[in-house]
Amino acid sequence: MELKPNEKLNIKELLKDIENYRPKRRGWHWREGVGEKRQIGKFEYYDTSENLKQSQPLPASKYFENIDPQPQPVITTEIASGRFEDDIRRMRMAAWHGADHLMVIRTAGQSHFESLIEGTPQGVGGIPISRKQVRAQRKALDLIEEEVGRPINYHSYVSGVAGPEIAVMFAEEGVNGAHQDPQYNVLYRNINMIRSFVDAAEAKKVMTWADIAQIDGAHNANATAREAWKVMPELMVQHAINSIFSVKVGMKKGNICLSTVPPTAPPAPSMRLDLPYAVALRDLFKEYRMRAQQNTKYMESSAREATVTHVLNLLISQLTSADIQSTITPDEGRNVPWHIYNIEATDTAKQVFNGLDGLMSMVQLKRNDSELGDMVRELKERAILFMEEMLEIGGYFKAVQEGFFVDSGYYPERNGDGIVRKIDGGVGEGTVYERDQDYMAPVTAHFGYNNVAQYGEEYVENPSKLIGGSTLEDPDKIIFIDELDESDNVNVRLEEVKDLIGTTKLKPEMEWLGDGIILLTMFLPTDVRTAEFAALEIAKKMNLHDCEVIHKEIMQEAEGTRIELKGKVDFSIDTSELVIPPKPEEMSDDQIREDIEEKPMRVVAATVGEDEHSVGIREIIDIKHGGIEKYGIECHILGTSVSVEKLVDAAIEINADAILTSTIISHDDIHYKNMKKLHQYAIERGVRDKMIFIAGGTQVSNEMAVANGMDAGFGRGTKGSHVATFLVKKRREMANED
Repeated sequence: MELKPNEKLNIKELLKDIENYRPKRRGWHWREGVGEKRQIGKFEYYDTSENLKQSQPLPASKYFENIDPQPQPVITTEIASGRFEDDIRRMRMAAWHGADHLMVIRTAGQSHFESLIEGTPQGVGGIPISRKQVRAQRKALDLIEEEVGRPINYHSYVSGVAGPEIAVMFAEEGVNGAHQDPQYNVLYRNINMIRSFVDAAEAKKVMTWADIAQIDGAHNANATAREAWKVMPELMVQHAINSIFSVKVGMKKGNICLSTVPPTAPPAPSMRLDLPYAVALRDLFKEYRMRAQQNTKYMESSAREATVTHVLNLLISQLTSADIQSTITPDEGRNVPWHIYNIEATDTAKQVFNGLDGLMSMVQLKRNDSELGDMVRELKERAILFMEEMLEIGGYFKAVQEGFFVDSGYYPERNGDGIVRKIDGGVGEGTVYERDQDYMAPVTAHFGYNNVAQYGEEYVENPSKLIGGSTLEDPDKIIFIDELDESDNVNVRLEEVKDLIGTTKLKPEMEWLGDGIILLTMFLPTDVRTAEFAALEIAKKMNLHDCEVIHKEIMQEAEGTRIELKGKVDFSIDTSELVIPPKPEEMSDDQIREDIEEKPMRVVAATVGEDEHSVGIREIIDIKHGGIEKYGIECHILGTSVSVEKLVDAAIEINADAILTSTIISHDDIHYKNMKKLHQYAIERGVRDKMIFIAGGTQVSNEMAVANGMDAGFGRGTKGSHVATFLVKKRREMANED
């Protein structure tokens, strides 16, 4: 199976023979070519990685030869629609935009379940990780990474009481990255401390074998503390505990990633608080990797607000460092995981890093005799004192039991609101047992005593040799379970949209194929409460279904409210029945200039009749707006409300090659009447076949303009390059006719 850029992913083809698929590689991949200066297009870049073979550049790249510089950090996007067959499509889109760390979040590994599940039931408060889902997505990513020309890291969670089982499954199925932090289980899922750390030792051992990169969960303190900017010392202590625990299990430091989340967001003075924390963290943990992510505690439903927070976080990454740059989407605050925001967040990271390229060659952080240096030192001192106090009272378990963690105080202050967990309490309490002396575990990547040395020293390093290899060495021993739920599985879901797959019919979508969801933005001149319910009524009158207001924002209490609303349409469009006009031709700037240099061109232009609009004609003509002047075309603008007769007479007087008319007003079809009048008057003056006649305006179509005597008509979205291309080609055509 091979992907072609102009063909959709074929999910049914992808699922064929899935029970026999094996991942092409294992282990984490860091971007290559980092630290090299490279020429991309007309610019030299300091902070990029190797280019992609195929990609989707930023919109503005068309002005710069369609270059698509790839930043140094691995770029993350988090995907969570709940339907893995649609997540695969989103993964492909994200990879084309430059994402190479694709996280499938809210999973069974996040302790929603107490065992490894099979099948794909939905509606469980998250996305259940099953072997089929993981294998299908890894298979898709194996194809996608060949398409874009860069290895792609696949990621999920190894936590909860099913953590070790999920770690094994991830190792078997070629997962490359995972969250793993026993403190996350203890503090945020109330899993028994002893059980959590024993499970983590086993899970980390398996992850080490599979070369899976680990991200910790310390950043969750930011999302749960009452005042997140005060828990920075505690965050560093949590990072330290998980990092050294992972090292002791055997994980290499280059695969241990600290989830570095700034503790504030605007309107707080975030740079002054967040930058010292970022610097202190990198000072204390310089041997480890950094995964930068924006703060979600203060993320509301405003896409603009979330994007600003994201950009400030990206600035901190550039001023310090980031090995992985996460891109939490605005939908985190709305609980609507849509395709477009995964892509927009990825593009935001790429665009900001492109814009900040080389920043550190021009600026330097003031570390000595500065407020920054003082704050960095203080944070590190407080973190070390926190760790020392924790050791004095008996260690981490005792500290949690006494409420040391996620308190709203700036250490050493405590306000008695820390999370309290009991050493002998929580989920899974009493489920850890000491191994018997004759305990036997002839499997790979097993943590602790497994009693295989009695069979020979060669089995100590590779105990699975005793059984001819475990599932990690021999994937044929894996028992693959396809689907268990007759009413909720990928085959049923694909059958529901069979009228859309492989046909010319389509529906709008936001989360999955054929969901019919659209987003409306509106301004209503009333208070926020009234606006919300008025918007729902408007949507109902537009025949939208399942409507929901996902964002409301007061512009001014008395004057009005901005509303964003989602709803569903219950119809599809057949693209085979659409009448689509041909795409406007567009020569390159150099081609147009070359033609004009060889044979200069002169045009006259005006807004005709009683029309006073001038913006449109200016955008087509003026060099400031990228108009035809930039190609060297001599332009004479007569102004607005110019009579047809004056326009033609002026063209005759200066021996113009073309007449450009702009017309916005369309009542009584006056725009078409003026076109006919212009055409007829030019015939009367004997110049109709000697000049090019073009009409433009928001109500103008090419077909109607030609029908009313023009050579061409240009409507909404027209650029100067479109008009210039037509002028050059039409003049060539007329010369050939002569």
